[in-house]
Amino acid sequence: MDTLRAIECFVRVVETGSIAEGARQLGISSAAVSQSIARLETHLDVRLLSRTTRRMALTDSGTVYYERVKHIARDIEQAHNAIASLQAAPRGRLRIASTSAFGRHVLAPLIPDFNAAYPHLTLELLTTDRSVNHIRETVDISIRITPQLEDGLVARHIASIPFLFCASPAYLSRAGTPHTPEELKEHDCLAFRFPLDGKFLSWGFIRDGIRFEPDTRVAMISDDIDVLARMALADGGITRLAAFIAQPYLESGELVSLFDPGSDERVRAVSEPMDIYLCVGHRKDVTPKVRAFMDFLTERLPREWRRN
Repeated sequence: MDTLRAIECFVRVVETGSIAEGARQLGISSAAVSQSIARLETHLDVRLLSRTTRRMALTDSGTVYYERVKHIARDIEQAHNAIASLQAAPRGRLRIASTSAFGRHVLAPLIPDFNAAYPHLTLELLTTDRSVNHIRETVDISIRITPQLEDGLVARHIASIPFLFCASPAYLSRAGTPHTPEELKEHDCLAFRFPLDGKFLSWGFIRDGIRFEPDTRVAMISDDIDVLARMALADGGITRLAAFIAQPYLESGELVSLFDPGSDERVRAVSEPMDIYLCVGHRKDVTPKVRAFMDFLTERLPREWRRN
């Protein structure tokens, strides 16, 4: 019996939740995975997995065994990657998950250059604001903002991007221009709601070194930041946009930026920035292809974002 192969099959099935998905990731048939696990159970003289037509679960013995061997499959993969990195450029598939807006506006224009630099890589970009499971969805890297960070992930801070409060000239002409964050409660506010837990993305400010969230009057809500931008362009109210979304509209005059402390001393408050993190499931997951993308992205982001 190929014990290492059987352990690899067992670990992959446990972590993906199904024999079919484990087999797909290993590039072998479901029957081969089932046979490997069956031989492992015979060798150990215990049942590791309890299987029914509807579900599969670890037995008590399986739970103990998994905790002891789960590192083995990862270590073998890392050893293979380490050897490959000495002999060839990064290759294979690189699956990147990102928040929708950052993926759409920042990553998408950059990725073709990365692909040109590493032609042996196949790149896949998943843009979503829901929680992504690195193991179950075979994600190599996820790009997250602070509220999306989770225990167990290894997160590297890569950027602090300004948030800008914006409204159309027509809305401000009709409703007046707020000069302090506290005046937001008198205006129609366009808020972002996370699709996963239904929480609002908070509107934080820093004044005299102290963080605070002013009261707001929420008029419209969306789980897509580009939708909120379109609402603001249609004179719907005030919204908060990352600089990479807001800047083209500010330059064209379609939107106006609010609460600029340089232009009005009454403000004395700055918008809390959007911190961006590059995350992997484990430190050992920083393979050559992951490292190449990390270095590329860090270098290509605007310098002013990286200084913060």
